[in-house]
Order: sequence, then C-alpha cells, then structure tokens
Amino acid sequence: MSRIVVKVGSSSLTSATGHLDPVRVAAIVDAIAHANSRGDEVILVSSGAIAAGIGPLGFAGRPQDLASQQAAASVGQGALVAQYTEGFAGHGLLVGQVLLTVDDLTRRSHYRNARQTLNKLLELGVVPIVNENDTVATSEIRFGDNDRLAALVAHVIHADQLVLLSDVDGLYDGHPSEPGSTLIEVVASEGDLQGVDITRVGSNVGTGGMVTKVEAARIATDAGIPVLLTSAANAGKALQGENVGTRFETTGRRRPGRLLWLAHASRTRGELHLDAGAVRAVTERNASLLPAGVTNVTGSFSNGDPVDLVGPDGQVVARGLVNFDSEQLPELLGRSTQELGEEFGAEYERALVHRDHLILVG
Repeated sequence: MSRIVVKVGSSSLTSATGHLDPVRVAAIVDAIAHANSRGDEVILVSSGAIAAGIGPLGFAGRPQDLASQQAAASVGQGALVAQYTEGFAGHGLLVGQVLLTVDDLTRRSHYRNARQTLNKLLELGVVPIVNENDTVATSEIRFGDNDRLAALVAHVIHADQLVLLSDVDGLYDGHPSEPGSTLIEVVASEGDLQGVDITRVGSNVGTGGMVTKVEAARIATDAGIPVLLTSAANAGKALQGENVGTRFETTGRRRPGRLLWLAHASRTRGELHLDAGAVRAVTERNASLLPAGVTNVTGSFSNGDPVDLVGPDGQVVARGLVNFDSEQLPELLGRSTQELGEEFGAEYERALVHRDHLILVG
C-alpha cells in the first residue's frame, strides 16, 4: 500500500470559458478510485475553485482583484466539490473537503491539526479533497497554484509519492511547443536543471507554471518524497506506476515536521544578525546560536517564533525558533552564556536558537 498525494491544476479541470469540464473531472476521479481499489491511500490537492466560478459569474477571464477572486472561489468551490462528491460516490467512496489557508501551515498548532484531520479521513476510508481556502485568504491568495501546498501536504501526511498533474506531460529542456524540445525523464539532482527554461507561464484560468512545479518538487524531494510530473491525461498510468512524465528523485531524507515547517511553511517574525564566527558555527559545525555571536536584532517576535539568521553580507543562512522575546535580546547580544547566567540567572544560560530547532537555508 502506498500513500500518494495527487495535485491537479485548474487548466486540467476546466474548459477555456472557465466552466468545469465533467469529462476531465471524471477522468481524475476514475484514476484515483482505481488506485484506492488497489489499496493505495490518495489525497487529492485540487485547484479549480476560482476557475470554476469564472464562467457562472460571467467573467471574461480570471479576475485580478482580490474581492472578485474570492467571489469566484465561493461560487466555484461548491461546484467543484459537488462534482467530486458525485464522481467518487459512483465508486462507493466518500470525500472530505479540507480547505487550508497559509495560516494553517504557518502556525504550528494549525499544522498539527491539519495532519490529524487528514490522517483520520484516510483511516476512515475517505478521499480528502484539499484546496486553499481562497474565499477567506486576505493576501498572497495562493501558495503557487497549489503546487507548494501539495508538497507540504505530502510531508505532513508522510506520503510515499507526490504526483503533479499538469497540462503538459512533463518537464522539457525547452518550451514544449518548440521543435526539438526533449522531455527530461529523470531529475536526479539540481544539476539536471541547469540550462532548463522553467519560466513558462500557466494557462488563462490558472496561476501556476513550471516554476511552481519545480519548486514543489524541490520541497518534496528534499524531504525524501519522490515526485512525478506528468499530464492529467496520464493520471491513471501515473498512479499505476508506469513510466510517464518526469520523475524527480529524492535528494534528502525525511525530517521532523518542525524542520519542514521552518524551511518551507513558516513566516519569520524577525532577524538575528550574526558575525562571521557565528555563521561558521551554525553552518559548518551544526552548533546552536549563542548570544555572543549575534550583533543585531530586528523585528518584533516572542519566544518560540521563527526568525531568520542573517550573515554579515545580508544573506539569510538559516532559520530557527528563537528562545527569547525580541525586547529581551538587546542587552544579551555579544555576551557569553556564562556571563548572562551570572547576571540574570540560570534561565539565561541557553542558546538563542538551539540546533535542534534550526535549519540551514539557501
């Protein structure tokens, strides 16, 4: 049995006018239902809410203003889930709608709740249908056409594979429509992407493109989850394990959830500016960050918040959970933990950021 996250984009579910295409939706449903019948657990991360609302509301194309996007999502989300509910019911399966916002994956308590809900749905034999909650998102309305969201969900529920379904059948070394462009069958490392143009924009009803899909693949493979990128037309073959599309091999190993959260889901609340010695200690010796190596602090944050660790050149070198409130730090900077303990008490003889709550970036 495998646990698989499948992400499908707006352009793979809708017609050019913005209406949901029942035939396309049914094809995705059938592929997932067949995988389910083989004993696999599948979580579907589905775009399409905003796109599905474009036609019914009479919009000429995807609206640009936030209020119209949210209105389209409100209308479209119901239509989208209704079709999924009807389609999976034909296979004897229930679906469960899980709407997430950026906040749900940037607050640790919400992150844990999302994981528990998804695991319970799978335990009950329900097919989770995940989408970003566009109707209430207030800024940066999308994760990136749900590609990044799908990668984070894959890590949250300890997936064995992430399948990204697109309107093209894989990653090419040039624009897919250009003569001579060749499908890249395997991406084993970042070096395999050198010279590859991934700046192709998405369709007129979606927001994604190859950039967001490659970024999602980086997130998942860095966490030990292999990724398959192919077209929605190949969904059935992809879920049967056939050799279609582009396969991204793992580049890292599965890490604790808090580290994935730190690297890809959290929004930092401030910055700790490090001297050169502290940068070396953190990046080369896997050491905790001590007050002696910090020269400045910016932002407003509380004990336990995520912060960026910045080197003398202004580059972010790491991210971690800070052990003090921002207003406590100015009088601690540049001083040894022994000195701080003698002056303020034993509770100050601790790292600003412990190595177990720190992850390198860049």
